[in-house]
Amino acid sequence: MLRPHYKFWPKRLPHKITPPAVSLCHNLQVNAARYPDKAMLVFFGRVYTYREVEASVLALAARLHELGVRKGDRVVLNMQNCPQLVIAHNAILRANAVVVPVNPMNRSEELKHYITDPDAKVAITTADLAAELARANNMLEPVQQLAHLIVTHFTDGFDAATQGDDAPPATWHDWLFTRHALPALHAGQVHTWADALACTAAAPELSVGPADLAILPYTSGTTGLPKGCMHTHASIMHNAVSGCMWAYGTAENVTLTVVPMFHITGMVSLMHTSIYAGGTMLIMPRWDRDFAGRLISKYRATHWTNIPTMVIDLLASPHFDKYDLSSLVYIGGGGAAMPQPVAQRLLEQFGLRYCEGYGLTETAAPSHTNPPDHPKQQCLGIPFMNTDARVIDPETLQEMPQGEQGEIIICGPEVFQGYWKRPEATAAAFIEFEGKHFFRSGDLGRVDEDGYFFMTDRLKRMINASGFKVWPAEVEALMFRHPAIQEACIISAKDAYRGETVKAVVVLRATHKGQVSEQDIVDWCRDNMAVYKTPRVVQFVDALPKSGSGKVMWRLLQEAETA
Repeated sequence: MLRPHYKFWPKRLPHKITPPAVSLCHNLQVNAARYPDKAMLVFFGRVYTYREVEASVLALAARLHELGVRKGDRVVLNMQNCPQLVIAHNAILRANAVVVPVNPMNRSEELKHYITDPDAKVAITTADLAAELARANNMLEPVQQLAHLIVTHFTDGFDAATQGDDAPPATWHDWLFTRHALPALHAGQVHTWADALACTAAAPELSVGPADLAILPYTSGTTGLPKGCMHTHASIMHNAVSGCMWAYGTAENVTLTVVPMFHITGMVSLMHTSIYAGGTMLIMPRWDRDFAGRLISKYRATHWTNIPTMVIDLLASPHFDKYDLSSLVYIGGGGAAMPQPVAQRLLEQFGLRYCEGYGLTETAAPSHTNPPDHPKQQCLGIPFMNTDARVIDPETLQEMPQGEQGEIIICGPEVFQGYWKRPEATAAAFIEFEGKHFFRSGDLGRVDEDGYFFMTDRLKRMINASGFKVWPAEVEALMFRHPAIQEACIISAKDAYRGETVKAVVVLRATHKGQVSEQDIVDWCRDNMAVYKTPRVVQFVDALPKSGSGKVMWRLLQEAETA
């Protein structure tokens, strides 16, 4: 097969690599030995060394073992970015268990699935989220409930008296400094972070290897509830190592870590890549443009993976001229296309080429990315190291000629093992092509004459709101729980800032017409689902268009909205 993109491949890098044949736990262990006193994490001015993080990881792994966690058990991790997330994530792995990362914006109705589907008995969360998680847990049958919940406050991770450039934005104080009361579990125990880290027992013997399950992130789809994507230590290791090499990675990396680490991109491209390199992470729990500008300037950040809306926002700050971006050697991201004028400004003003990438939860973040020296704007990039990607006709499964649209399929060591407890969905997600096992992305694209991939459309129903993927079927299933809703169809609407936003076309029950407003539906959705999934627009109609078989013809509604 011709590989025209090799002409643009970084000359300093091989086309294929051999990742370490060990578990992810070795990366922290090795760098704690190499750089014991080096800054690993910085959080509101609080510096954590590699030695300190490893000690906390071992203590928490031992405590998890005392609580009954054994090899292969799934442990829920529900947090915004903070040092405790990094420690807990690596402690779960070190306890030979599997991390189930959960979006902290999820509400109780959504959270029940993340307890029951992976059969989790232990969860770790922050105090601001603990009540919602406990509420979800306590709705379940006793046999399904958690046995243990470990809870930390944000202020367990930094000095609340921090001043100057490291001080949190004033708008964050209400949620960052509040000491929430610990909730109760109906059938389990609640433990404090301090108690968990005070464990003096030895961590269990490390018994997991490359082929063992490491991460079980959930992804939604066209039908039903979110599905767990089974990633081994090997699939995550591959992208951590190759991501480090691709983006000029060294032990002197200083990475602005604001992309959420519950998400596959933040987890792999930031956390695991930085740990493998022996670099430093500047942790932001949420986005704030001026706090980001201060951190980049003060700590001389070298790497910043983001979503384009963050860059747009920072460049628009009235204080932008006070910030120094000259230390950055790599800036890139995905989730949405970077507007061409913004990419051009980065290049002309700072000499930075914005490198867009592409990947899915199923591919451990990047399966494609742009070469740092030869990026194309508004482009997915070229297939990553060790990766083969094609564009095929989704019906005939034949490869499409150059420039013609088809479904993007991917084969490589970063591809997941399948969907947790969903053999039918797993079988449907893969095809045999030229003797290899390819994952069907569900995204439509084309390849240009240089071998670069471009997104053209989606085969699956999905809304991309500021980089967050919203799956209509999941939102519809949640909305049907509202007593006034007879039918609902979710489509995308244009949004000047988010790119796309969520719109609900709703048929009310006859008994509720005139009793419920569009805003009432929006408010209910905000209370019952993650805010990024919540419809920003609700439209009442008398009926939804149906096919002869009775299926809602969502494409007609989407086309009318687009028009």
